[in-house]
Amino acid sequence: MGRLLLFIAILGVGIFLGSKFFSETSNFLNISNTDDISSSGIKPTDIHADKRTIDSVIYLTNSEQATIDLFESSAPSVCYITTLNQQRDYWSRNITEIPAGSGSGFIWDTKGHIITNFHVIQNGSKFKVTLGDRTTWDAEVIGTEPNKDLAVLRIKAPENKLKPIPIGQSSTLRVGQSVYAIGNPFGLDQSLTTGVISALGREITSVGGRPIRDVIQTDAAINPGNSGGPLLDSRGRLIGVNTMIYSPSGASAGIGFSIPVDEVNMVVPDLIKYGEFKRPKLGIEPLPQKYAQDWDVKGAMIMGLVPDGGAAKAGLKALQQTSSGEIIFGDIITEIDGNKISNINDLFLILEKYKAGDKVNVKYLRNESVRTVEVVLGS
Repeated sequence: MGRLLLFIAILGVGIFLGSKFFSETSNFLNISNTDDISSSGIKPTDIHADKRTIDSVIYLTNSEQATIDLFESSAPSVCYITTLNQQRDYWSRNITEIPAGSGSGFIWDTKGHIITNFHVIQNGSKFKVTLGDRTTWDAEVIGTEPNKDLAVLRIKAPENKLKPIPIGQSSTLRVGQSVYAIGNPFGLDQSLTTGVISALGREITSVGGRPIRDVIQTDAAINPGNSGGPLLDSRGRLIGVNTMIYSPSGASAGIGFSIPVDEVNMVVPDLIKYGEFKRPKLGIEPLPQKYAQDWDVKGAMIMGLVPDGGAAKAGLKALQQTSSGEIIFGDIITEIDGNKISNINDLFLILEKYKAGDKVNVKYLRNESVRTVEVVLGS
């Protein structure tokens, strides 16, 4: 009994001392925290005084909501294109794929055709297309047209993943009209930039060296990686394909150019069907521009004729050289259906308005005499 009483007494003293110790420690910590806060000039009651009340009301203007809706509806039609080159290791003979570049593109139809710039795929041997849902597909080249800087790829994706972009019209565009560009600048996918049409009827030189006329100029930011992406109007319709920028620094300087959709809609069907753009032809081989400039030729001189071609059947004559070395000028074409021709490029651009089998009135100069003849265009 004595031992039990002693145990109870010791337990009671221990509990008393323990509670006393924890009480003192807690007071010390509270005093220290208060001192730290007081020394910083902040009262304990002011710890959350700078926290602002959140305004839960979200308000978007009509123009903001329209832009958001346009992006969300158009983005699934835009894709990211990666070009790869194959490289063989010298020692192991293993083939590795090296990224060669990237660009943008858009879905043309539910058959998997993807439209982009020719210069985006120009230096690649293998291509991958990443759709808006982040799925990636191997792509094959179906057709190219360097002179229009256009190319068509195809992926074997199911129709439910392919949302073709709506097609607009570029002939009715006006300066000042709002435009929207979606692409992958610097590899940052699904980026949107906005602007206006700065000018119409511009002319740029394509990768193939031929001029592209009636190009759209815009101040919407177009940076490396945007090439091949769509330029849209305020209804989300395709009005152009972003192709190049004018910039001393390599980044957007507010001057970008887009191939008009009317041109795209003319070229792409041929690229899908034939793999190339079927141009209507007169059946002539024109004198190269360098010699035409040296000889001060105003128009397109015929240097050669295609046998049984439209020009040959119409009686046009080509450049000749006599046995003594004397050069006899060929016929110089100056107009086609009233459209004046001052050089070879004018000839090519005017013929693009026609189809094989069309008849055109060709005005030409022979021995300083102006003549006119009807020519049936070939292909």
